Amino acid sequence: MTAVYEFSAQTIDGKPRTLAEFRGKVLLVVNTASQCGFTPQYIGLEALHQKYSARGFAVLGFPSNQFGKQEPGPDTEIAQFCKMNFGVTFPLFSKIDVNGANAHPLFKYLTATKKGLLGSEAIKWNFTKFLVGKDGTVIDRYAPTNKPEDIAKDIERALVA
Repeated sequence: MTAVYEFSAQTIDGKPRTLAEFRGKVLLVVNTASQCGFTPQYIGLEALHQKYSARGFAVLGFPSNQFGKQEPGPDTEIAQFCKMNFGVTFPLFSKIDVNGANAHPLFKYLTATKKGLLGSEAIKWNFTKFLVGKDGTVIDRYAPTNKPEDIAKDIERALVA
């Protein structure tokens, strides 16, 4: 696989969705959790989605329960939490693993393409972010401590590329 558009995933409401639907868009792919110290980043992620969606940008959220068991609920509960507490309108997908043998193939691709600190492929915590260009290739990887608003300049550069 050479681009994120070659992958598919189940949406948070249980429907299959191919990432080819996002072809030609700049994407910010994020592993999320509802009970994490970084959960307020949903506000910044939604702000980015609102600000740039008309220009061909989307945030894609992938809940994961792999870090501190901070996403324990079912998909329906996650979707409701995100909408009610943070007004999330960007696409959310079904809860997945992002590390290990059962990691979703998309995240295996993302982590192999853009390694983290000290060359590690493993995602270290919730709200790790991957910026994907219009051609479906990974531009950069951001740590959970990188706030969404700090990525805006990189998104703008990708949108005009």
